[in-house]
Amino acid sequence: MSEAPGWFDWASAAADAIKGRCGDVPRIAVVLGSGLGDFADTLADAVHIPYQEIPHWPAPTVIGHAGKLVVGSVRGRRVAALSGRVHAYEGHSQDTVVFGVRVMARLGVAHLVLTNAAGGINTSFGEGALMVIDDHINLTGSNPLIGANDDRIGPRFPDMSEVYSRRLGTIADQAAEDTGVAVAHGVYVAVHGPSYETPAEIRAFRTLGADAVGMSTAPEAIAARHAGLEVLGISCITNMAAGVLPQPLVHEEVIETARRVRGSFIALLEAVIARI
Repeated sequence: MSEAPGWFDWASAAADAIKGRCGDVPRIAVVLGSGLGDFADTLADAVHIPYQEIPHWPAPTVIGHAGKLVVGSVRGRRVAALSGRVHAYEGHSQDTVVFGVRVMARLGVAHLVLTNAAGGINTSFGEGALMVIDDHINLTGSNPLIGANDDRIGPRFPDMSEVYSRRLGTIADQAAEDTGVAVAHGVYVAVHGPSYETPAEIRAFRTLGADAVGMSTAPEAIAARHAGLEVLGISCITNMAAGVLPQPLVHEEVIETARRVRGSFIALLEAVIARI
């Protein structure tokens, strides 16, 4: 066998360590993208676990990713919030990138909400818009399922015809209507990074049918579906992609925009979780 059984064992060890500290096991998990970690601090009766205290869990190095697991409650529902993620551009393998998702699967989580900060390709989007991901295009150049398959995690050839649950997408629409938070729908294209895309690349992505672009999420969504989790994706459009506006792209703008929409983002997440 390849290293796949090692990842299964490591994810199981991490899940066991979390169970020993969090009490009731959550059925819902949320991965929080760049600048979106404030949601974790709103959970009631929360247990905060720094990633470095969880066996084998990688620590993020990017600004806007706190690097902690918070297990608590939202409107009576137990939730695990992953405040920060690691990316392949930090030098990690795809197995490392999706480690947190696999731990959630081993923990017993059934529903996964993946959030990210993304660049807007669709010119109808404004900065701060929230987009429910209907599908993705994986242009990272890799896949977390490469290598010998471990059947304990999932099947060799998992179906990807509905990566992002239509049921959860409908719930997100209902939550948006009830809270007065506007949401759009679209296709997310994932790239490797860490450099921002060129204007020519953005034009090509638009031709392919992409509405937003980022450097995460697709590998996690693939790993989650491989493990049988139901997935909802939400992008916060923190900046317009290269060439859309006559200005350079900077990470500080991403963080600032995410902070500006924290109230709407948190309200939407809470309403979604209450309905799952």
